[in-house]
Amino acid sequence: MVLAKKLLANIKENNERLIQLLADNLSAEDEAAISIAQLSEENFQSGEENSDQARIIEGVFDGENMIGPDGKQYSVPANYASKSKLVEGDILKLTITATGTFVYKQIGPIERARLVGILERSLGGEYFALADSKRWRLLTASVTYYKGESGDEVVVLVPKNGESKWAAVENIVRKAE
Repeated sequence: MVLAKKLLANIKENNERLIQLLADNLSAEDEAAISIAQLSEENFQSGEENSDQARIIEGVFDGENMIGPDGKQYSVPANYASKSKLVEGDILKLTITATGTFVYKQIGPIERARLVGILERSLGGEYFALADSKRWRLLTASVTYYKGESGDEVVVLVPKNGESKWAAVENIVRKAE
């Protein structure tokens, strides 16, 4: 239920931004055409579609996985999530090709806030960022890419609105030795 709320909040946020961008650039005719097309059942697309033996699924990134509209979890490679700096709540499109290859694309980034915190590592080997009296989990792939160690300064991205358990690593500043 929480993921559905995040998905809806992200969709609302993206729609508001799109309306702002288009407001100055659309004629009255174009606006009417958009309204008519949106009401047409023929133009409705579900979260999952097939195209030439490939399945396309849209979902929400939860910090580690993509959650599809059916509630299923789809593994997102940690190196992709790390490189793309995916944030909890981002909307992803997964294409599963005819050969079974998973291809992800970020299609709806959620609004982000940048925070500076301290990197720490738990006894279990998990990494966390401490900032603003809060603690976020970090992908190990992100921390090892920047060669981070406990006590280093870490710059993270988190959703601007709402709570999250995960943060994306933007950079790590090594502490002086």
